[in-house]
Amino acid sequence: MDVKKVLLLGGSGFLGTYIANRLSQRGIEVTIPTRRRERTKALIIQPNVEMPEANIHCPETLATLMQGKDAVINLVGILHSRDVKLPYSKDFAEAHVELPKKIIAACQATGVRRLVHISALKADAKGPSEYLCSKGEGEAIVGAARTVLDITIFRPSVIFGLGDSFLSTFAKVLKKAPIFPLGFGHARFQPVWAADVADALVDSLGDESTFGQTYDLAGPKVYTLRELVDYTAELTGSTAKIIALSEGWAYLQAGLLWLAPKPLLSPDNLRSMQVDSVCEASCKPPANWRPTALEAIAPTYIAQNTPKGKLDGFRFRAGR
Repeated sequence: MDVKKVLLLGGSGFLGTYIANRLSQRGIEVTIPTRRRERTKALIIQPNVEMPEANIHCPETLATLMQGKDAVINLVGILHSRDVKLPYSKDFAEAHVELPKKIIAACQATGVRRLVHISALKADAKGPSEYLCSKGEGEAIVGAARTVLDITIFRPSVIFGLGDSFLSTFAKVLKKAPIFPLGFGHARFQPVWAADVADALVDSLGDESTFGQTYDLAGPKVYTLRELVDYTAELTGSTAKIIALSEGWAYLQAGLLWLAPKPLLSPDNLRSMQVDSVCEASCKPPANWRPTALEAIAPTYIAQNTPKGKLDGFRFRAGR
């Protein structure tokens, strides 16, 4: 399948930047709808990238954006909602459930058969959090459209890389605060580099062997949350005291942080951590999946102000 024009939904975010770069480098024309074009200057200057201001939740607008496209990539996702409702709030429903329905309908209306969808590792319609539950519902909706569209679903663990809100957030707090209260330090993750995720998605676009498949994307190593925070502290040279919180105190902390204008953490995030974001024996990675070690990448953007970080950065940019 020859893919020359792609509609990238959610493309102005962290992962979207990596994917847009990969598509642009391959000479593929990329359309990335955004509500505020002026906030995405780094992408606007990329060759072959167009960024119209548009509301992708409007079915008519979505269909217009798909005209003439060969494929659609859906990255849209949220981590927080101001509302709380079981099984999930209106915000989670709109982003993770209703939008996939609209995308599928627009694909059928415009004749675009190729759809690549990002879900989440351990997404489950019966999951313990609004995030995992709504992601699971959306994944099921997309999966059910395999009979009418050429669909590939990817389910990554937590994604790291330059511009992330994961290790970078830990580093920011560890550099400034004398103490770092940490709840759910036992939660397990298998972090995957954003560039590896981007390559997997872009490589799948024209690969017919991936049609109808669901792939799990995880890094080569499992870490506890405490191990990741300790490693970030080491990279930043932080002397902050990391204090383990009981479950009750962890939920209290998350509730207070959730009230901030831009929450770093919410109670729903903790509920998601009840399920380890790691690959089990039943996981299915893409063919030739060779994920990059976190230790090879994290120093290049977390420890930039340390001698080791600068050296690792030089080595990374030199391809060594």
